[in-house]
Amino acid sequence: MQNRAENVKPYNQDTSKKEQVAQMFDNISHRYDFLNRFLSLGIDIIWRKKAVKMLKDFAPKQILDVATGTGDFAFELMSLEPERIVGVDISEGMLAVGRKKITQKKLNQKIEFITGDSENLPFAPESFDAVTVAFGVRNYQNLTNGLTDMRRVLKDKGVLVVLEFSKPTVFPVKQFFGFYFRYILPTIGKLVSADASAYTYLPESVNAFPEGKDFLDIMQSVGFINPIQKRLTFGICTIYLAQK
Repeated sequence: MQNRAENVKPYNQDTSKKEQVAQMFDNISHRYDFLNRFLSLGIDIIWRKKAVKMLKDFAPKQILDVATGTGDFAFELMSLEPERIVGVDISEGMLAVGRKKITQKKLNQKIEFITGDSENLPFAPESFDAVTVAFGVRNYQNLTNGLTDMRRVLKDKGVLVVLEFSKPTVFPVKQFFGFYFRYILPTIGKLVSADASAYTYLPESVNAFPEGKDFLDIMQSVGFINPIQKRLTFGICTIYLAQK
């Protein structure tokens, strides 16, 4: 299954997608949390809670949050009462914001954020009970490599939960979503973050991402079993879950 999103890059530069994604998130890290809340009208908080709820029955004790960014998903995962959460991201700018939040929330003994490549994770095989990714797999330079490595660090019968944007198909949500993503979001993003490319890249990468059954098929192709999906908010977002 071809992943066209791998060819979508934030900037018109002769560098890898991985390098450009790191640069993009460094550029917008200081305004990222504000823009997330504002541009999603706070619905992203509900999406994360629903994704975490799907993990509850698995009771994971060691959790890896890939592409953790400023840590919103990692903090939400604390409701599962795990022993340890490790967040990994390629953007030092995003991690700096996240580490400040760890200190503010007094969670230094429970959560650790480290710099790392999502396609070459710096962990031993079978290190985690669960791996999570919120709005990150769309940014992978090589999606298959990323999924394969997340499976590698999962323990036997461990679970992967992916939260990602998808494209609604129901009128009039489809039309509004398309207009919002194409015109409103980039304009506001440029005004607030001073990086227009970051919020032009977002709709382009969402449009190119292999969502739904296509993504479930890719998960199975790298060895995950029992993949399922749950579409949220008229299909604007989807939760994917599979096991090793």
